[in-house]
Amino acid sequence: MMHTLCKYADETELVISDIITRDNGEEVIRVVFERPTEHGFDTLIFELPSYKIVEKDGQYTQEEIELFKKVVEQGAAHFYEIAREGGFESA
Repeated sequence: MMHTLCKYADETELVISDIITRDNGEEVIRVVFERPTEHGFDTLIFELPSYKIVEKDGQYTQEEIELFKKVVEQGAAHFYEIAREGGFESA
């Protein structure tokens, strides 16, 4: 399940996944930034705990990507808390 955390002025939404358990037992969360465009969406997906970008599609600038990376780094503990609790409704 995905949980929308906020929407920025440019229509970019910040969405996080529930905790995903991989076959090897590793727990990850996907942090997604997505904004509608004329031809679809600009999408940037980070994965925690590695903080790596696992998907990038569209026209986000390097400046925007750096800003989003800071959001992910500073919000990681909070994102895990929300994901563990099953979203805001349960938290």
